[in-house]
Amino acid sequence: MYICTELKKTERIPDMENYIVSARKYRPSTFESVVGQRALTTTLKNAIATQKLAHAYLFCGPRGVGKTTCARIFAKTINCMTPTADGEACNQCESCVAFNEQRSYNIHELDAASNNSVDDIRQLVEQVRIPPQIGKYKVYIIDEVHMLSASAFNAFLKTLEEPPRHAIFILATTEKHKILPTILSRCQIYDFNRISVEDTVNHLSYVASKEAITAEPEALNVIAMKADGGMRDALSIFDQVVSFTGGNITYKSVIDNLNVLDYEYYFRLTDCFLENKVSDALLLFNDILNKGFDGSHFITGLSSHFRDLLVAKDAVTLPLLEVGASIRQRYQEQAQKCPLPFLYQAMKLCNECDLNYRISKNKRLLVELTLIQVAQLTTGEDDGSGGRSPKKTIKPVFTQPAAVQQSQVASATSAQQNPVHSSPSSTPTQGAGYTTVARQPQMPAATQPASPSSTNVAVSSTPSQGARVPVREEQRKVPVMKMSSLGVSIKNPQRGQEIQNTAATAAPKVQMQPEEDLMFNDRDLNYYWQEYAAQLPKEQDALMKRMQMLRPALFKNSTTFEVVVDNEMAAKDFTALIPELQEYLRSQLRNSQVVMKVRVSEAAETIRPVGRVEKFQMMAQKNQALMQLKEEFGLELY
Repeated sequence: MYICTELKKTERIPDMENYIVSARKYRPSTFESVVGQRALTTTLKNAIATQKLAHAYLFCGPRGVGKTTCARIFAKTINCMTPTADGEACNQCESCVAFNEQRSYNIHELDAASNNSVDDIRQLVEQVRIPPQIGKYKVYIIDEVHMLSASAFNAFLKTLEEPPRHAIFILATTEKHKILPTILSRCQIYDFNRISVEDTVNHLSYVASKEAITAEPEALNVIAMKADGGMRDALSIFDQVVSFTGGNITYKSVIDNLNVLDYEYYFRLTDCFLENKVSDALLLFNDILNKGFDGSHFITGLSSHFRDLLVAKDAVTLPLLEVGASIRQRYQEQAQKCPLPFLYQAMKLCNECDLNYRISKNKRLLVELTLIQVAQLTTGEDDGSGGRSPKKTIKPVFTQPAAVQQSQVASATSAQQNPVHSSPSSTPTQGAGYTTVARQPQMPAATQPASPSSTNVAVSSTPSQGARVPVREEQRKVPVMKMSSLGVSIKNPQRGQEIQNTAATAAPKVQMQPEEDLMFNDRDLNYYWQEYAAQLPKEQDALMKRMQMLRPALFKNSTTFEVVVDNEMAAKDFTALIPELQEYLRSQLRNSQVVMKVRVSEAAETIRPVGRVEKFQMMAQKNQALMQLKEEFGLELY
């Protein structure tokens, strides 16, 4: 008794089974009501009117653009007994009524995703032989046909090529590239396009008016862009937003419900960029992250915003801007404030950030550095890039009080004027191509101290071990004088003069001779080049292998060497490596004049690394005896 009572209560619940989602309720029933596929529907209508029907069609395109819908309309129209003058189905004859009530025996739908075996296709082939009872044609709609197995495709080939006169096949798929070429060659192929934002907004407005729902144009525009060209997705999102708002769709409610990044953030960020407000830009980005948005989604949206500003800058390209009327006006106003070089360079920086985002370990820092660089594009300084390849230089971001800056300058000056000298080691060391011997500079007798204990530098009239001298080359360059050894302060000349006067009156001290730059050759350079490559971390394995294959070329009678690469990407990687690698080579080669240059090879220049086989072939061209040696001993190259 209790159970029966509960069932009766359940039956009295308000009708919910009568609700039909918009994607089904407003599904087109005629060619005229199909949205965004005017060219295809016109072609199908003309084929029906002239009785030039093919035996197999292939409808392909993205999801939710009307492939299966057009197939059903086509099947209903060719079986209509009294078609209208414009080529549409009458929806009143027995065939149309049976189709609308889903009881027609002339139209068969097969889901290839769940019926993809050979047995399913054989059963379909057996049904094809039976002629229609009402109407002229039996239409077989096979949805997601790319899911059929290879054996099922082969079993379907013969029937698809030569079906009975009363049979027409319509295949629908979202992935045409997965279908066998033998199937494609037997079908007329119709490519469905993505539905434009404007057509989607118009159809959503029509649905909203039918359902007595108020909707702002900007809100429908956001829904259409979120659907990405699919009308079924747009209608599903529309129903979701209607449930959230209760029938009053506003731009703010759509942004909150769909978790879409508001246009307002991008407009405010661009204003910060134009006014060089780096701090405000970073705070806005932090606010965006706190709302749960991903950095990759943000940087992609910022790139699209700069693109829209570029489009809105010219009246000719304004139709490419797919936004609402009020948002379009804001784009036009802000586009007039943005110089073209700024937009070019900003898009370049954002695009590079988007490319590097996936491989970056500190993703937030990557985006923040990009924001800083974009904000400093309008400082008024020309970097000579012309908007094609902006230089990635970061200027000082935060300003400091004058007192703090002066204290920092004073501390830096005192550090320069009091260098710390270390006593040379007396133990001989060896490097690649060098023997290290201690060598003490000769000093005049007047400047030598009275006793060794009065100074921290050991003085000797004979050369001692510790100075590094090349094995093969005894020539040395002229010593380079360094500004730190002169005892003059550039920032504070009065203090430098006082130090000189004090030094003249005080007891004489030892004057250190500047360190000499030692000579090196190609072998030394290549040794330390390979040594640096071997020390690179595992994350830079590709760069390490490229360095091991390259050989730096030292210019004649110079300390400058050149690295020749074969593409711009490699040149970019090695150029970024110049400061660190150059400093490493200077310390290892004991030469402060080492300079590294990177160049992309010319079209006729060959810099591809040579393998063992190619080396042997080059040597064999110079000496034919090597080939004879290889053949006589039966040698093989690996």
